[in-house]
Amino acid sequence: MSSTPPTAEPKRALVTGGTGFVGSNLVRHLLRGGHTVGLLVREGHDPWRLADVAHAVDWMTADLEDPAGLRAPLSRFKPQWVFHLAAHGAYSWQTDSTAILRTNVMGTANLLEACFEAGFEAFVNTGSSSEYGFKDHPPREDEMLEPASSYAVAKAAATLYCAQAARAHGAPVSTLRLYSVYGPWEDPRRFISRLVAYGSQGRLPPLASPLTARDYVYVSDVCDAYLRVAGSAPGPGAVYNVGTGVQTTLRDAVQVGRRVLGIAGEPVWQTMPDRSWDTGTWVADSSRLRAAVGWRPLIDLAQGLRLTADWLAANPDVKERYLAASS
Repeated sequence: MSSTPPTAEPKRALVTGGTGFVGSNLVRHLLRGGHTVGLLVREGHDPWRLADVAHAVDWMTADLEDPAGLRAPLSRFKPQWVFHLAAHGAYSWQTDSTAILRTNVMGTANLLEACFEAGFEAFVNTGSSSEYGFKDHPPREDEMLEPASSYAVAKAAATLYCAQAARAHGAPVSTLRLYSVYGPWEDPRRFISRLVAYGSQGRLPPLASPLTARDYVYVSDVCDAYLRVAGSAPGPGAVYNVGTGVQTTLRDAVQVGRRVLGIAGEPVWQTMPDRSWDTGTWVADSSRLRAAVGWRPLIDLAQGLRLTADWLAANPDVKERYLAASS
């Protein structure tokens, strides 16, 4: 389900982080659109999310922390579009600040410089809503950044670097600040994945504070944003928020999940600890993205949970993995 307008011609699209959650969905989105997809992956990557389409993509092994090693695959593949989704630190169990900074800051800088050398039509970097820090309102893209974690600092630095380098080169480099993306292939340890996996057994997962707020945006809508921005050739350094503009508390999400998934049990709150970044206000202002490329989210939370549950039911091997991770 997508409102992406057709592209005039198929592109050669390079994706980093393509074996991850959002990246694997983007790879499928690109393949369905007839694009030629190249994946830049590290040695030892886990391709489980792409097993069914592995034959349809061009796999290239390189390390973003090795600038010289990036030149050969870029020169061979000659990407027109570059989608940079490789990251470290987005999950609570990724806590090594040095690795977070190396991957998100230096890795981004190395990739972008190699792409300047190789040439491209559009480079779309992946930012994070965490760059804003704690706000009491939906922040706009030009507001002060107040990152409150190593990951948020690294993402903010990468966004600023991309913007500065784009202006210096006069190049179409943009950043999408993603809010709480969910849907098929999400890590099974994340809340929505656990809600759907537990829900398939008629029960609820462990829960944090019911007041914790998120802006949940379905992954196909996020993929639509990537393609729209790449195809629009925005001005150098453009930054866009990608969220629904609808804030959902954990209490609200559980209520929707119980209704959509048919869960009879009552929630038991605070059966898992709150995280340091949990807050009662977290919602996007995506008006700039809407104005620039006509993007709008098509899938609300109830629809998204149903689509995710249907996907999980249709993939028993993946469901087994999710249930094992949720136990």
